[in-house]
Order: sequence, then C-alpha cells, then structure tokens
Amino acid sequence: MIWLRYAYVALALSLATVILSPLQIIALWRGWKLARKMPRYWHMVACFVLGIRIHVHGEIEARRPLMLSANHTSWLDIIVLGRVADVAFIAKSEVRSWPIFGLFARLQNSVFIERADRRGTGRQVNSIAERMAAGEIIILFPEGTTSDGNRLLPLKYSLFGAASSAVPYSPDGTVHVQPVAVAYTGIQGMPMGRFMRPVVAWPGDVAMLPSLAGVIRARALDVDVCFGESVTFTAYTKRKDAAAEVERRMRALLADRLSGR
Repeated sequence: MIWLRYAYVALALSLATVILSPLQIIALWRGWKLARKMPRYWHMVACFVLGIRIHVHGEIEARRPLMLSANHTSWLDIIVLGRVADVAFIAKSEVRSWPIFGLFARLQNSVFIERADRRGTGRQVNSIAERMAAGEIIILFPEGTTSDGNRLLPLKYSLFGAASSAVPYSPDGTVHVQPVAVAYTGIQGMPMGRFMRPVVAWPGDVAMLPSLAGVIRARALDVDVCFGESVTFTAYTKRKDAAAEVERRMRALLADRLSGR
C-alpha cells in the first residue's frame, strides 16, 4: 500500500513540475513579476500531496525591503515557506548542482552564495540587496545548517550583511528583518514530541531519498509558521546587536510553539 502512496506523490509532483516549469522558465527569461508567484503553486501541490497542514501565526511584515530570518530543520522548510508567501531563498552554491532540488532552487530564482569566495562576498551581498530593494522577499536560514527541529542553533551573524547592505537601496533608509519560527508540531493528528521530530528533521548525515520516504510514510504533518516582530536595520544599526535581537526573538517564537504555548 505504501508503494501506491510513493507512486501517487511522484506522479503528482512530476505533473506539477512538467506543467509549471516551462511557464516559470519563460517568466524568468522575460523578467516578469509572475516568476515570483509561480513557485508558490508548485509548493501548494507539494503540501497537499505530502499531507502537510500549515498553521500560520502572526502576519508577514508589510513594509519593504524585507528579509525573513527562519530556523532550518529540513528541506520541508522550503516547501512550507514557499507555500506561505512569494519568496526567494538564499542557498549555498552546492545546492545548485543537487539532483532535482538544484533544479527547483534555480526555478525558484534562489540566490546562491559562495561562502568560501571572500573576494566575491561583496558582489553577492549587493545582488541580494538589490533584489530586496526591488520588492522581493528574501529568506535567510542564518543557522547555516539544519538542526534536529527541537532547538535553534547559534546564528551566523555575518549572514545578516545583506540586510545592512540593502539599507542604501531603500527609499526610506530602512530594511526590515522579520524573525520566523517553523515548528513541526503534529503527525497523523497527534502531537509530535521531540522523539518523533527526526521524522522530518534532515541533519547532514541523512540522505535525501530516505528523508523523503519518511515524510511520505508519515502521511499527515502539522507545521506551525510563526511570524514575529521585525527588527529594523538602518545606516546606524550595529549589525551584531540587531542580529542578536533577531536571534532572541526567533528562539522565543520556536520555544513557545514547540512547548504548545
């Protein structure tokens, strides 16, 4: 019976990809704003067939430029956040060459960064800043890796350089960084405790296919997406202090949701 579910998920996602990819490629080539919205339809299909129920708490910041700072547990985070809003992701350059997900990342118009390329850091940061100033919502996973879903790892404050660099591009000289907590809280209608969270967590030593198979077998997952109060970056903001405040708010949001508060 589980093989039928595997086949159902594979067929549905393949059809969605075949239908939407050509439209997205054209939209990216022509520079249409539709390219920002198209990936959301694919994520809607993915959430439906995987049985992911999303519960949104709070609202996404209305002011721009905007960066969302989210915790990172799994590849599922991308599908969940891509379903909630029209966003683009900051990804490490290796993702570009990954099978399947590399293609999806390129179609999502993700920003790929070379962490080892110190000479090109300024260019990469400016590219992110320009896209934010143009109205795109950029998602940053500042932990720099995936966690077990039960905690927030220490953030890499240097990754908030893009927010600081976007300030000169902003009409009012401000950039808003909104903390976001993605908490996996339920499985098959039951609360998901810390010992069940490995079903969705994707630590570095777990291959992609086994992780995907585990999510498909779960059949029904509940995910809480919590939007906190934004932190404003200006020309006078100390990046380290602002990033520390973002981290504090992210940690509180995630802890509250995982504890059921």
